[in-house]
Amino acid sequence: MINSHLVCPTPVLPPQSLMDSTYSDRKKRLRETLLEEWASLFPTPGYYLHPPAMHARPFMGLGKFVAGRIHQMRAGKSYLAAHPTWRTPDADTSCPHCGLEPETFEHAILSCPSRQHSRTRLLHGVTDVGPEAPLCSSLPLLKRLATLIGVTSTGFPPSMFPPSTPSSSPPLSLSPPRVPPPVSRVFSLAEV
Repeated sequence: MINSHLVCPTPVLPPQSLMDSTYSDRKKRLRETLLEEWASLFPTPGYYLHPPAMHARPFMGLGKFVAGRIHQMRAGKSYLAAHPTWRTPDADTSCPHCGLEPETFEHAILSCPSRQHSRTRLLHGVTDVGPEAPLCSSLPLLKRLATLIGVTSTGFPPSMFPPSTPSSSPPLSLSPPRVPPPVSRVFSLAEV
């Protein structure tokens, strides 16, 4: 039914390696262009040290609440005292726990004396919270950071958990609380 002289010959495709490299190059150029356009239309504020990226940050794999707290603290828009809000632009920025320095993300996680016990148990050896630090990319360290934030109530609203003094805070326990075994009781026929 079809005249063979009217049918185009089978097209010759380029080698698979050439197609793969061309696709990868185009994808890379498109991502770079997208990030450049994004940065020009919506510039990153000067206080935010983390550059825009096309992939999800590693801490986004944590629970929503903790991931939100980490993102807010990194962005300088959390309940830490040194992160001003539109309602309280002139508030005191000193750390309510120690009063030694402004309560920034770095101070709260790395140097606040009131969190020293929890920090040494959970984040031993961590010295940086910047965008290129291992803390921002290592999932085990991020899980420990999440635990530290939960245990010390770092970045939570002040009315949610009032600040406690280091002497009155309970020691950190990494093991689950011990639950006593259920007591079995024998019922008499009169009780049933």
